[in-house]
Amino acid sequence: MYKLTDYEEFLCKEIVDCAYQVHKELGPGLLEKVYEACFCHELKKKGIKFQRQVDLPIHYDGLVFDEGLRMDVLVDEIVICELKAVEQVNPLWQAQIMSHLKMTANNIGFVINFNVSLIKDGIRRYCIE
Repeated sequence: MYKLTDYEEFLCKEIVDCAYQVHKELGPGLLEKVYEACFCHELKKKGIKFQRQVDLPIHYDGLVFDEGLRMDVLVDEIVICELKAVEQVNPLWQAQIMSHLKMTANNIGFVINFNVSLIKDGIRRYCIE
C-alpha cells in the first residue's frame, strides 16, 4: 500500500477541514457548483494552491485525446477532489477517481458528497495501491 508523504497527509487533513467548514456553513441540499466555489474559497483562505475544472487528456496508443474529461478540483497538483451533491453514492465514482489517479500519476484523491447530514459520511479518500 502506498505510504503518503507528510505533505500529502497535511493536504488531506486540510481538504477534509475545508469540506467540513463548507458543510457546517451551508448544509446539504445545494448545487455542486456552489459547494465547489465555497470549497475552493476555503482552500484559498488557507493559502493552498488549487485549480478548478481541470481538463484531463487521454493518452492512448501514442496519441492524446481531449474528450471532455475533467477533474473538479486539483489541490496543489497533488490531490484530486471530485465533489458531489447527490442523494445516493454511485459506485462508479470510485472507478472514476482511481482512473483519474492513474491517468495523472497522482497518488491520492477524494470523492466528497455534500448532500449528507454529517459530512464525515460524505468523504471518501482513495489511494493508489
